[in-house]
Amino acid sequence: MKNRKIDFLTIEIGSTITKANGFFLESDGTFSHVAQGFSATTVLEGDVEKGYLSAVAELEKTSGLKTDSAEILVNSSAAGGLKMTVHGLTYNMTARAAKEASLGAGAIVKMLTAGQLCDSDLEEIIALKPNLILLAGGVDFGERDIVIRNAQKIASIKLSVPVIYAGNVAVKKQITRIFTEAGIELFCAPNVFPDVDILNVDPLRKLIQEAFSRHIIHAPGMEKLAGITKYPVHPTPGVVLRAAELFAEIEGDILVVDVGGATTDVHSVTEGSNEFKDKLLDPEPRAKRTVEGDLGVYVNAENVAELDEDNCLSGRLSDVKAIPSQPNEKEITRLLCKKAVETAVRRHAGTIGEIFTPTGRRQIIRGKDLTAVKTIVGTGGALTKVEGGMEILKALTEGSEKHLLPKQDAKIILDRNYFFSAYGTLSQIKPDEVKLTFKKMRDTNHENSKTGNLS
Repeated sequence: MKNRKIDFLTIEIGSTITKANGFFLESDGTFSHVAQGFSATTVLEGDVEKGYLSAVAELEKTSGLKTDSAEILVNSSAAGGLKMTVHGLTYNMTARAAKEASLGAGAIVKMLTAGQLCDSDLEEIIALKPNLILLAGGVDFGERDIVIRNAQKIASIKLSVPVIYAGNVAVKKQITRIFTEAGIELFCAPNVFPDVDILNVDPLRKLIQEAFSRHIIHAPGMEKLAGITKYPVHPTPGVVLRAAELFAEIEGDILVVDVGGATTDVHSVTEGSNEFKDKLLDPEPRAKRTVEGDLGVYVNAENVAELDEDNCLSGRLSDVKAIPSQPNEKEITRLLCKKAVETAVRRHAGTIGEIFTPTGRRQIIRGKDLTAVKTIVGTGGALTKVEGGMEILKALTEGSEKHLLPKQDAKIILDRNYFFSAYGTLSQIKPDEVKLTFKKMRDTNHENSKTGNLS
């Protein structure tokens, strides 16, 4: 190993920390994680390349391994999420489906409308200055007029941002003509809701990920990092969701909770339980991500504290640090993390309700059923580097009368070494090898699984 060079190097440019991970690709087709380095992300210094070089230097120094011949892959959230507005026909169908696809691709939905756009809606779009506009609406060969009028109104404001159309296929030519004549870049995806109860978000998600890759270059210095890899720069939330999908193929239904300084992201890969399938009001994607932009343990610590009904956080926010080191700093981070996880997962999970029908009272489910989840993975520094992460995630399984949460026999795993997003990044070019690696973890690291660590 001493004379061997790293085969694959993954770089994650986070909002506060830049992480470098080195891997060997073994003869059995699995990855071995052999090196790691960290640095502060240097967005505020005007060049994220500085943090990248520092993280790689630490990796080479601590491991004694060289990276000069490694294949390099990059994922990032340093420029912030792709700011989007989403416009559909009805909230419970196209608008909601479009939002699901957006959140799975590294986008932050800043505005969501259903029905015909009005003047105040257009004023809000202009004020938000989105990076991307998503237009959807109507099942295939269904309602046409509202979608066409919305396209005309969006084209009329002449924002210099691309538009994606993912609605009724019957008006695709008219939509294309409207935006072409207005000189606006248009991308078309298959309808997100081609028929009643049929949800098709994956093609749209891929288009949004491509848009994210172009947007992420706007982080200062990111164009240099784009030059060191022959692959697209992927959104960090997108690669985490991809890792979750592959992990689910090995481990079964999965929930991944990623707590950061600014947001808390929740990813789930599950069809739900048979018990509740016939009670769902609307279809849900098997792989789903939600981002809670108000729940973070550093940038948004004040927002989390305001949700604390027990006032355990009151008057303690002066102890909040980006990287906690002292006991009081770690304790406030743990409390903030607990509240952020509890709130984010309940927002992600489906709820049980009742409606009255001509035949009597009927139980209904709105949202994602998590009761079939077999494994809960916690990632992000607040959950994995501060004591108490296992207990915070275990509390999710203690039952809820309203929310459809994982059951008590769900396995809890902590991603203490930030492997999850790195494997998601590798899966963009080596999905089979990543799956084999996850399988090897399950088969050969059984004792580590018992201790609740991903390794």
